Amino acid sequence: MSQFDAPGDLLDFHPSTQSFHDAVVDGLRRREKTLPCKYFYDQTGSLLFDRICELGEYYVTRSELEIMRERADEMAEQIGTGVMLVEYGSGSSTKTRRLLRHLRSPSAYVPVDISKEHLCATADRLRAAFASIEVLPVCADFTCPFDLPTPVQPASHVAVYFPVSTIGNFTPDMAAKILDQIATQVGLGGGLLIGIDLQKPVDVLHAAYDDSQGVTAAFNLNLLSRIERELDADVDVQAFEHEAKYNDEFNRIEMRLISRVDQAIRVGDESFRLRRDEPITTEYSHKYTIDGFAELASMSGFAVHRSWTDSQNLFAVLHLVVEN
Repeated sequence: MSQFDAPGDLLDFHPSTQSFHDAVVDGLRRREKTLPCKYFYDQTGSLLFDRICELGEYYVTRSELEIMRERADEMAEQIGTGVMLVEYGSGSSTKTRRLLRHLRSPSAYVPVDISKEHLCATADRLRAAFASIEVLPVCADFTCPFDLPTPVQPASHVAVYFPVSTIGNFTPDMAAKILDQIATQVGLGGGLLIGIDLQKPVDVLHAAYDDSQGVTAAFNLNLLSRIERELDADVDVQAFEHEAKYNDEFNRIEMRLISRVDQAIRVGDESFRLRRDEPITTEYSHKYTIDGFAELASMSGFAVHRSWTDSQNLFAVLHLVVEN
């Protein structure tokens, strides 16, 4: 664990174990081609996602904010006094501010994000807004194990905050591995506050992931533009179209880029052939029931202590504790 003296510096740095280039090449070499959704978020992608969150069709942000606005005090009570709160995929930490206002004598707040520059800027803003809370940013890919910093004030326990139903982007096997990692990180008696997107009518899901203004399509296609910009690649972005379909068997939305024609993508010295109508899968978004997620989490030793839903039962936030 590396630490720096300047209060505005990053306290711990854990780079991803796989580069953008290697992840793209690995995905395009597969028989069923994929691209990792974590690379959606360059500057353009982040701005497009902000626009998605403002769309009427995209219920996720609106529903989670409703829960946080009305129940953050209850969540803080569940989390308990003296916690070191670790947020996976912190981004701008917008919703976290509501939680931080209600926490009782927290030891520290540890935002974890893969984007170093954005993370440091967010941490500085949080230090200014919450002068009494030690903010210890960690630059890491949270899908890989990473160390936690040591706060000045010892923590009574550790809890992870994992919002926005990001857990839904992972297959059940990968989600289970992440839950195992969290359980190990927080230890016996440690907590997890996590957002999950609930199962709902398919027409609501299709509208959310294939909006009428085409913002989600632009967001998906921007991943190809990023590959072209950053990886010495040759990609005809206009020769692809966005697709979002619900898979009933796995209870998930599957986002893809569909090749309109027979073509090739060149990345560096490698070329990857695509047939007309061949898909590249870019994202899964699994939808859960509360009982179904509780069963998945129980395999990592977690038990659900409390749950909250929005007024339309579209989204849920669960508080779980490691009990075995």
